[in-house]
Amino acid sequence: MMKYPAILLLLLSFSFVSQAQQAMSFTQATDQGINLQELDSTYKSGIHSDASKAVFAGQQDEYIQAYYSMLHELSTYLNQNEFKWGGQTRCFNRIYFAEDGSIDYFLYNFKEGEIAEDRLTQFSTLLGQFIKDYKFALSKDVKFAQCSPVNYRDPI
Repeated sequence: MMKYPAILLLLLSFSFVSQAQQAMSFTQATDQGINLQELDSTYKSGIHSDASKAVFAGQQDEYIQAYYSMLHELSTYLNQNEFKWGGQTRCFNRIYFAEDGSIDYFLYNFKEGEIAEDRLTQFSTLLGQFIKDYKFALSKDVKFAQCSPVNYRDPI
């Protein structure tokens, strides 16, 4: 009888692990049953126009610098892995961070035709690898999120 609770616990552990650190498009997230409204209610805004709703109220400049640094580190990682944008490429990101600054979900959306399918596949793979070990420079005792448009391009 004791082996069944152990198996259940093991299965639950795998369930939580499979939820961590996912990189995908908004469409893929929805197709996988990820409820974006639920994520938005679980993860508070890192910064917000209403400071009372911001996780990093009073640290806005430091937070923005950390966010830009993260995007720069991602760009560097992509470049080191021979990923080429082939020109300026617009994207919208929504990133959900755990309390320790690790990334739970990195969701993105490119406009149709903005990026070739083979590059999109390569981007998704490399992004997934990048977020496995990445830690945001700031952390809090709550989960937080940040969204923004981003213009990606190859380094000069």
